[in-house]
Amino acid sequence: MRASRAGHRPAQASEPEGIWIMKLPIALPAGLIAVALAAAPSAYANESSPFLAGKAPAVAATASAHPSQWPTTLPMPRGERPEGIVIKGSTAYVTSFADGTIYRFDLRTGERKVLTPATGVGSIGIMLDGKGRLFVAGGYGGDVRVIDSRSGNLLATYQLAKDTSTAVNDFAVLDGAIYVTDSLSPNLYKLPLGQHGELPEQSQVRTIPLEGMPYKGDGDQGWNANGITPTPDGKALLVIQTNTGTLFRVDPATGRATPVDVHGADMSWGDGMRLEGRTLYVVRNTPNKLSVLHLNKTGTEGRLAHEVTDPRFDTPTTVARHGNTLYLTNAHFYSADPANTDYAITAIPDPA
Repeated sequence: MRASRAGHRPAQASEPEGIWIMKLPIALPAGLIAVALAAAPSAYANESSPFLAGKAPAVAATASAHPSQWPTTLPMPRGERPEGIVIKGSTAYVTSFADGTIYRFDLRTGERKVLTPATGVGSIGIMLDGKGRLFVAGGYGGDVRVIDSRSGNLLATYQLAKDTSTAVNDFAVLDGAIYVTDSLSPNLYKLPLGQHGELPEQSQVRTIPLEGMPYKGDGDQGWNANGITPTPDGKALLVIQTNTGTLFRVDPATGRATPVDVHGADMSWGDGMRLEGRTLYVVRNTPNKLSVLHLNKTGTEGRLAHEVTDPRFDTPTTVARHGNTLYLTNAHFYSADPANTDYAITAIPDPA
């Protein structure tokens, strides 16, 4: 995500933006399902995915309707800028960057309810694990909250950043640990999980300085590390740097970042990402595009396979999946009056 010209924040995705559930070819703690702000392949048709829409009216649907009859636009309350999204079954969880509220949507009908009330600080990425726990990135608050997805009860809070220059953004799961990006501070944060997915103590949280990814810019141009996913082989992490349009492969042990060879593909303003197999979905907010790359196994190289846009896109931040449909959150980062803007989540067919 990256800073809004309306002064709200660097406009981002991981969803992260928007955040999604992803299966990895590695052993994870029991009950844990990897989630992140990125893209997911058709193989994971029943798992979560984020999509935000513009102002098109929602299509009427009943709870028993076929997915093809479900709404393709899910309106947010006026002024509630959506950032992250994660989907489980026919339920989507969406963060508000305006005030930190977490909303629960029924994808079949478009009905929404407040899961957790406003915190006063905008939330960004969101992730769901197999225990029904939502991990919410606290943006400028520098923290991560863990919430029960059924009751909305707060289970834990972790303070990640130690100074005020922070924007805790998006999540990925790798080798039994959760990795979190910070768009304003050149660090990754690591939350190690127990053998059976037990949450860590605050003292176990580790800060990993990023090397080889120089942080740049101020204001609109100051949004750096954003969406994050594991590599297809589960050996490293992929991180998109929004303001340089560079996709990096990051060694989780050292924080060393190496640019991925994308053979000239335009990754400018990359935000949330979703990985499915070797297919990487990259949401590009300012260009209003969803770019789809085919990666090699190690994630050192990728080629553009598809690139799509939609008239309803307005600085989309991340992507999630249900079946063959992708859901993108639209943040309207260039709105002159964010508090009176109508935001929405947009559903589109999977181009891949």
